[in-house]
Amino acid sequence: VQLQASGGGAVQPGESLRLSCRTSGFNFRHFSIGWFRQAPGKEREGVSCIGRSERVTYYADSVKGRFTISRDNTENTLYLQMNSLKPEDTGVYYCATDFEMSASNCYFNSWGDYWGQGTLVTVSS
Repeated sequence: VQLQASGGGAVQPGESLRLSCRTSGFNFRHFSIGWFRQAPGKEREGVSCIGRSERVTYYADSVKGRFTISRDNTENTLYLQMNSLKPEDTGVYYCATDFEMSASNCYFNSWGDYWGQGTLVTVSS
């Protein structure tokens, strides 16, 4: 199982970024997958997760209305469109998949069987 996140960068407040997570080695369309982030000096948190059918999604309160998660089951790729970025969105963003737990529970500390390497997002003026 491999997950590879990309798309991070340095932007100013109010700007946008789109993260991608390319996956391989498992049947992507069958499992929940999501984005997590870790800010400097803080614990990792669940940002957004999506179920295999896309009907189930989770967004942290801090990103609702600004971030949109999506998945392309033909390309085995997960996306996170991040708009109206704020300095508090700064952190390393990771993608992860869980073979048992629902996307709606991705705020659980135990969520995530397989993890990709992170991509750094820096929001600063």
